Amino acid sequence: MEVLNDEFYMRLALNLAEGASGQTGVNPVVGCVVANNGRIVGMGAHLKRGEGHAEVLALDMAGDQANGATAYVTLEPCSHFGKTPPCCDRLIAEGVSRVVVAALDPNPLVAGQGVKRLRDAGVEVEVGILQAEAVDQNEAFRKYIVTGMPFITLKTALSLDGRIATHAGHSRWITGAEAREAVHTLRHRNAGIMVGVDTVIADDPELTTRLSVPGLHPTRIVVDSKLRIPESSRVLNEAARTIVLTTDRAEQAKAQRLIELGAEVYRSGDVSRVDLARSMKWLGENGISSVLLEGGGVLNGAMLEAGLVDKLMLFYAPLIVGGEGSPSAFAFKGPEAMSSALRLTRVSMQHFGEDWCVTGYPMGNGSSEDA
Repeated sequence: MEVLNDEFYMRLALNLAEGASGQTGVNPVVGCVVANNGRIVGMGAHLKRGEGHAEVLALDMAGDQANGATAYVTLEPCSHFGKTPPCCDRLIAEGVSRVVVAALDPNPLVAGQGVKRLRDAGVEVEVGILQAEAVDQNEAFRKYIVTGMPFITLKTALSLDGRIATHAGHSRWITGAEAREAVHTLRHRNAGIMVGVDTVIADDPELTTRLSVPGLHPTRIVVDSKLRIPESSRVLNEAARTIVLTTDRAEQAKAQRLIELGAEVYRSGDVSRVDLARSMKWLGENGISSVLLEGGGVLNGAMLEAGLVDKLMLFYAPLIVGGEGSPSAFAFKGPEAMSSALRLTRVSMQHFGEDWCVTGYPMGNGSSEDA
């Protein structure tokens, strides 16, 4: 049984926010609970960019009972005019007497100003209840709003000996149904999904979200330096937006045909291989705040070497594949000394059927605790 205290109400607010993960675009996920005299009188979550924030929805539900109440908010209430009015003003106008905030907003337009405005109006404010959980919940937003770059989660399914396919190239299925369902949930929660052109050629994936209930399809992103993508590829259908990242050296006629098929083509410069850092910056500028990287070993390795991966989710199946030609999950030169190997921090494990997902953050790239 949970004790009825500030953490109880804040955890409920965090759960409300979590339910909307993946559907707020470049905005954060936020939950709000309004309690008055021992009763929950209002609840809300930010559901869509440009629409009502969590505080507004919760206050609408609370009505007159918001007067003298405590509002629990997972992220600092906004104090500026964006697509909607400031939530601080609404909290003050409704007579809320106390606001409990899990984490401050990293957005430079807010960054403590919301708390200040509330306190200046005589509202009691407490900050830091379940702060770590709130920060983790909006890890993608926190990177995007500060750097303009998408948060990159590298996901791969592999055997215990680190193989992602047999020596004959067969890869379906490494993990079981439960793990695959978790991966499709990740697709729903990310703005984009990225693969290399070799994956498109070998598997012809659609790269959409397929669950037992409807899910959101991420923008499909294909890294293709020479525009080798077949024009019959399923990623070029109309199921979702598609972006092809290429170079200035790629054939213009092929690029035009892809555009006519509905794809967007971005050229990252006069280089032999796609400039990944420049491309990620362009994706951020075009509204892609988070990317699920489902690449092969070469793309995974290149993204790691470039320091562009923020988080890894490695789904291990209880299999030994072997084979001299079996591809590995990470194909790059690597260090000469073990002490220089990429180390993960904040490592956790989760069980999905017979499979295990190991989640961690690369040390030294700003997403880890050592940064």
